[in-house]
Amino acid sequence: MSSETLQRVLPAPAVEAASKVYLEDLAKGIGAARTVDLTKLYGSQFVAPESALTQQARALAPGLGSYQPFLQAAQTQVQAGPQAYQQYMSPYQQSVIDTTLGQYDIQAQKGLPGLAAQAIQQGAFGGGREGVQRAQYQSESDRNRALLLAQLQQQGFGQAQQLAQQNLSNQLNLAGQTQGLLGSQIAGLTTLGAGETSQQQAILEAQRQLAQQQAYQPLNIAERYGAGIQPLIAGQPGGLGYSTIKSEPTPSPLTNILGIGSTLAGIYALTRPR
Repeated sequence: MSSETLQRVLPAPAVEAASKVYLEDLAKGIGAARTVDLTKLYGSQFVAPESALTQQARALAPGLGSYQPFLQAAQTQVQAGPQAYQQYMSPYQQSVIDTTLGQYDIQAQKGLPGLAAQAIQQGAFGGGREGVQRAQYQSESDRNRALLLAQLQQQGFGQAQQLAQQNLSNQLNLAGQTQGLLGSQIAGLTTLGAGETSQQQAILEAQRQLAQQQAYQPLNIAERYGAGIQPLIAGQPGGLGYSTIKSEPTPSPLTNILGIGSTLAGIYALTRPR
């Protein structure tokens, strides 16, 4: 009849005491973690609000269409075609023409006495020769008068055409400048606002991480403590009890304790919010 001898080696007292402290701290850490108010760690309070600069950019966005009146005025002028210049004709143009032609007529009349004096000297006063000279003088005077009128009208037309073209250019420039300046302002505010929000979000995230660390600090410390003493247990002779004759290895009480603690810590670590 065979007999079996079971030999069990107990760990060092210091290691066994450390394992007990680990289990006590682990139990306290798990208990504290169960009471953590998750609303203090997660929620909209950790989402950075929209910055005032971004809100200002959004408020300006509808103004991007403020260029429309200038563009519409330019389109109206283009649609008017060749007659677009008419509204830019000077209201004093006809008065200038009338005055100028009136002065011309006066000067033209002053030339008639000279023709009569010349006819008298030539002995042709009142005759057909004088009539021919008067007709030639009047014809030339009328041509010059018509030429002067055309010059005055062309001058007025050129000025009106130039004003119309300048106004069209001004309207288009104002439309582009209005949209460009406002667009640049909105883009600048949006960029600054995004940077401001990003900075605020970083601060809130740091605060959330700090609150999470503080809430789970007892459990984290217990886990680190357990990880630190496990190598000590592994290095103990008889960390696992064993029999000298036909016996299966029998775990020591200390190993059982650490195994239970590690299992509990691992399970709770998996279920704990991150």
